[in-house]
Amino acid sequence: MPEPLDIAVVMDPIHTIKPAKDSTLAMLLAMARKGHRAHYIELADLWIADGVAHARSRAVTVRDQPEDFHDLDAGIEGPMTRFDAVLMRKDPPFDLEYVYATYILELAERDGVRVVNRPGALRDVNEKAFTAHFPQCCPPTLITRDRGRIRAFLAQQERIVVKPMDGMGGASVFRVDLGDPNISVILELMTEFDQRTVIAQRFLPEYQQGDKRIILIHGEPVDYALARIPAAGESRANLAAGGRGEAVPLTERDRWICAQLGPELRSRGLDFVGIDVIGDYLTEINVTSPTGIRELDKARGLDIAGQFIDFLETSRAP
Repeated sequence: MPEPLDIAVVMDPIHTIKPAKDSTLAMLLAMARKGHRAHYIELADLWIADGVAHARSRAVTVRDQPEDFHDLDAGIEGPMTRFDAVLMRKDPPFDLEYVYATYILELAERDGVRVVNRPGALRDVNEKAFTAHFPQCCPPTLITRDRGRIRAFLAQQERIVVKPMDGMGGASVFRVDLGDPNISVILELMTEFDQRTVIAQRFLPEYQQGDKRIILIHGEPVDYALARIPAAGESRANLAAGGRGEAVPLTERDRWICAQLGPELRSRGLDFVGIDVIGDYLTEINVTSPTGIRELDKARGLDIAGQFIDFLETSRAP
């Protein structure tokens, strides 16, 4: 039996989460089952004093139930070196406050604390733009703020999807057809008149069979993906947009995509990642706070959070 670890989790206010769906709660529950001590931190609880990362943390006790699912103690303050590991699980937006938090966590990492995912990688890896490192896995893709380039790309592809670079949950995603009378206003809105960079990809009709979320732990995929099926009349499959989840085995192509990504993810210290695959194509690489654990566990009797905590127990920081 491994020695108990002190594991801190930086996350959104715990009272705002949805227990039945929250992957961070699944991780906290796995820590408790394995005898580790869990500590809860919000972004405002982090600071630097004389070059040392500090935090106010509260011991957290969790229960797997829809209501009254957590207790917090009064908390203590001090250097982050009191933790064996810190999980950065704060949801986007990826704004300056998020970036400042990674600076603090990077100092903790410097002083010997395991931080997952690595703070420098969280800053470097935009979840949309990082797909450009793996063009062999992706549909035709354009990243630009130039409306003329997007129009030319649409003329080539005939139907595209345009997304903000910092969105999540399907927010502000537009499907655009060649000849759409709203194309001008959509591109004006999305690019803010050529002032904001967006990503455009060829539309993949396979999304109707499921936009698959695949979880990778230290670059190795879980055997099942969460296929998010769009609601009737909806062009987005995200669960936040009303889609339903279905656990499906990975295909040979899914495993090939994971093999393409795995070495790069490991080298960057991206040890808990969720990738999105539609049909045969990689569309996003989610590194901030990937979800899907609870749905897959329930559907297939898995313990993905437990696998992840096992990994933390047996691995060393890079």
